[in-house]
Amino acid sequence: MTKPHSDFVHLHVHTQFSLLDGACRLEELMTAAKNFNMPGCAITDHGNMFGAIEFYEKAKTKGLKPIIGCEMYVAPESRFDKTSHGIRGASHHLVLLAKNLTGYKNLIEMVSISYIEGFYYKPRVDKEVLARCSKGIIAMSACLKGEIPYFLLSSQYDQAKKTAMEYAEIFGPENFYLEIQDNGMEQQNKLNVDIIKLAKDTGLELVATNDVHYLNKSDAKAHDALLCVQTQTTLSDTNRMRFQTDQLYFKSPDEMKKSFAEVPEALANTIKILDRCNLDFTFDELHLPHFKAPDDEDNSVFFNRLVNDGIKKRYGTISDEIKKRTSHELKIIKDSGYESYFLIVWDFINHAKEKNISVGPGRGSAAGSIVSYALGITDIDPLKYGLIFERFLNPARVTMPDIDIDFCFERRSEVIDYVIEKYSKENVAQIITFGTMMAKGVLRDVGRVMSIPYAEVDKIAKLVPTDPGITLQQALEVEPALRKQYEEDPVVRQLIDTSKRLEGLNRHASTHAAGVVISDRPLH
Repeated sequence: MTKPHSDFVHLHVHTQFSLLDGACRLEELMTAAKNFNMPGCAITDHGNMFGAIEFYEKAKTKGLKPIIGCEMYVAPESRFDKTSHGIRGASHHLVLLAKNLTGYKNLIEMVSISYIEGFYYKPRVDKEVLARCSKGIIAMSACLKGEIPYFLLSSQYDQAKKTAMEYAEIFGPENFYLEIQDNGMEQQNKLNVDIIKLAKDTGLELVATNDVHYLNKSDAKAHDALLCVQTQTTLSDTNRMRFQTDQLYFKSPDEMKKSFAEVPEALANTIKILDRCNLDFTFDELHLPHFKAPDDEDNSVFFNRLVNDGIKKRYGTISDEIKKRTSHELKIIKDSGYESYFLIVWDFINHAKEKNISVGPGRGSAAGSIVSYALGITDIDPLKYGLIFERFLNPARVTMPDIDIDFCFERRSEVIDYVIEKYSKENVAQIITFGTMMAKGVLRDVGRVMSIPYAEVDKIAKLVPTDPGITLQQALEVEPALRKQYEEDPVVRQLIDTSKRLEGLNRHASTHAAGVVISDRPLH
């Protein structure tokens, strides 16, 4: 008999994609939600949607309903105002959840605008953007740093009420909820009283959240160290940014019920919101940009002509084997809908060669294609070396074929600029990549935070074997000297235990060296 699901879900959750702030790993988060028998969970990282798709896939794998959201930074006035306020007054928090695909697209647009137009200390939107992109969105008033909480804590009840009604007008009163939390902070306890009163005065509904930043209560100290890494302070600094609580963890439904026994509707509304959020992605659709052949020639005709001309140039005399192989590949490429894909790649490689930018001879399975060889995408004759086309592309393949291309490092940016100019900057973007807190690095980060002299931390870090991807736990198992220090020195034990909790978290984001997305539509 299937156990009924819990009657509470977390709708305000920060994962490791809230860089150096959230400490929840997605796999562990989904496992915890499943163990609590929750029917779903939300992701609401600060100002970004870096983890949205990975979160979606992991939730689906666990049989959970994913809610994709973002805790946005909202400018107090215009997003273009970047002249005053300082970091504390530059923005307020607002939690947004996507109800459907329209809402997801609007979230994407808002996050893009926040970085491109509104960045001031943080990526920000303003109420003009919120109003323009409000369809398909459920909004929540956020934590102590929300705009409504700010006014309530400043004893400006009327202004808080006015702001609440303003958000209700932007999103629709049925789509705007007032958040209450039980996180052990004195300010929060005072705020909850006012939020409940505000809900009664405005008719807006309450929702219970916990502003989750780490998985377990026992992770609070490690999270404190993580904040010190972010702010470049130490644990001994009494003026550092810190959360005055150990309650921002992924609480069980029973814990949340106990906290909000007097306002059960706030718990029930988490399930109502879950039921209203229905976002489904399809990952099997191609969104290739349209390649425009010269003189408006039909793409298929142009593609075949390029290939046939290239075959003549490569081989001179065309044997039956060459004809058969070329015809076979062309049919599969056409049937798979990849003619434009080959033309796009041919075009920017051809441009690079015309500009005397060095292009590699080709590697990987693409070298098994005579069409790639004919187009100059590769310079390796697959017939000469007995390379098989089906390793690159065959009718049973469910993912796009990979064409690995190498350009001269010093001039690679020129090729990217060409692609941006051809397909528009709205349709082209470089891929993000994340630096993670690996074994040696996290020891050095935490050692600094703990005010341990660098020389001492360095000695400990150097005891970790240099094997790629080795974890601290593995290092303890294989390195006796490290294990001895861990067992005998309480400071080293604290250093390693704290580091183990932070190990593997994202530390920073950067631009991938060569990954570029070319889309058939604006990416924002």
